[in-house]
Amino acid sequence: MSTKYILGALLGSMAIAYVCDNLIADQKIFGGTTPSTVSNKEWWLETDKKFQAWPRTAGPPVVMNPISRQNFIVKSSLDD
Repeated sequence: MSTKYILGALLGSMAIAYVCDNLIADQKIFGGTTPSTVSNKEWWLETDKKFQAWPRTAGPPVVMNPISRQNFIVKSSLDD
């Protein structure tokens, strides 16, 4: 009996959260714009190149974004 109330409340709260997120982030009801660093694909590619080109000299390789980076480049000081 209480399961339907719990599931109903859970689904209702998820729907409210989705609507609020959509209104604030996508519809921008409070104003503002999306920064060019987020929307510009060329900017993202150059930033990604910079992160991949940093020399790593101490410790194990560091992955800037481990979710999207499965293969990464680590430059050693001997390559210079």
